[in-house]
Amino acid sequence: MTVTIPFVVMAKPIGPICNLNCDYCYYLQKKSLFPSDERFRMRPEVLEAYVRSFIAESPGPVVHFVWHGGEPTLAGIGFFRKVLEFQEKYTPEGWKCLNNLQTNGTRLDAAWCDFLAKNNFTVGLSLDGPENLHDAYRIERNGGGSHRKVMEGLRQLRAHGIEPDILCTLNARNSQFPREVYRFFLDQKVRWLQFLPVVGRLGDGSVAPWSVQPQAMGSFLSTVFDEWIRHDLGKIGIQNFLECLLVIGGKPANICIMSETCGRVLAVEHDGGTYSCDHYVNPDNFLGNLTTDSLADLIESPKQKSFGEAKKDSLPGYCKECPVLFLCNGGCPKDRFIQTPGGQGGLNYLCEGYREYYGHLQPQLERVLGFYKKGMSPQSIMAEIERSELGERQRWKTASRNDPCPCGSGKKYKHCCFAKQRR
Repeated sequence: MTVTIPFVVMAKPIGPICNLNCDYCYYLQKKSLFPSDERFRMRPEVLEAYVRSFIAESPGPVVHFVWHGGEPTLAGIGFFRKVLEFQEKYTPEGWKCLNNLQTNGTRLDAAWCDFLAKNNFTVGLSLDGPENLHDAYRIERNGGGSHRKVMEGLRQLRAHGIEPDILCTLNARNSQFPREVYRFFLDQKVRWLQFLPVVGRLGDGSVAPWSVQPQAMGSFLSTVFDEWIRHDLGKIGIQNFLECLLVIGGKPANICIMSETCGRVLAVEHDGGTYSCDHYVNPDNFLGNLTTDSLADLIESPKQKSFGEAKKDSLPGYCKECPVLFLCNGGCPKDRFIQTPGGQGGLNYLCEGYREYYGHLQPQLERVLGFYKKGMSPQSIMAEIERSELGERQRWKTASRNDPCPCGSGKKYKHCCFAKQRR
């Protein structure tokens, strides 16, 4: 069988095992799916089956492997040497394999970074902002914060010529401080950044206390966007905003959370077990095992196709009438557990925040896209935005009571925004 869609696999060589005990981690609990005496380590025969199958089903000529966790560095450098050995064995002539490691950064010493640099690994690093915010939830097994070790890992990576992509969760704590978080990353000279809202539910169905609140998420992203679009366009890449720009330009999103359907980002556990998504590693979403099943057969299976299409098919009517649906597409299905104003189930818990955020971004990014189409540089675009806003402020400043309102309503200023502006 031939794979008909682009796909990504998050391989978990150490399963859910991690040296940290982050409050909001959704994956640590996956240990309960396996026997109590399970040895969470991908065996060589499983690794070989995975590498062989993944290369065989990839369109090439560049094959992207993603190593996830748990904490994948717990597998050891020797494991990843074996990865490279199998990749060399199965990669066709003229093709090449690229490897990405998603890590908490606490175990990155000189030996690790030397290995990663020499073998051209890219690295994703989890970092939730300055120490007091990061350490609110990203804690070690002894209850202590992990920030200092992560920052040392970042220093080691850079000393070896690796500039990591930063993954920053948005949670109940750091979402209250958008400017502080953003300025921290600017001070650290981060080049690529992704904000990932985290939402969890407790056993009784209530929302976990560490979850980001919808309004806080919308306000955080809107605030950071306003800083970025005016001062840092072209200096730091923020995936959340660049994906919106892509979609507004008429292209499909690269990330599943914004896509119309899902099902193209699978998870492979340490034992070869393959699941619909790493947020859906459970018996109901088990597709098969790579030691006995073809990866192509699992990706193209009716079960996985149905899983992917359900994101679109299960949208409530409230979403289908939303002006920012083309950007949101209902968000991640795992977060669709509240009711619409009309009482229909299946609305995303973060809907209020998404509406604020996407509604705030859309007109500004449409304008930026127009500037790009004219061939303007990021510096020129930021200068044009500044000139426009200066003119806007001047119009408000000089408007008299009987002038047309600067807001563009067509009413006289005294009958429109006059009272609000004078407060």
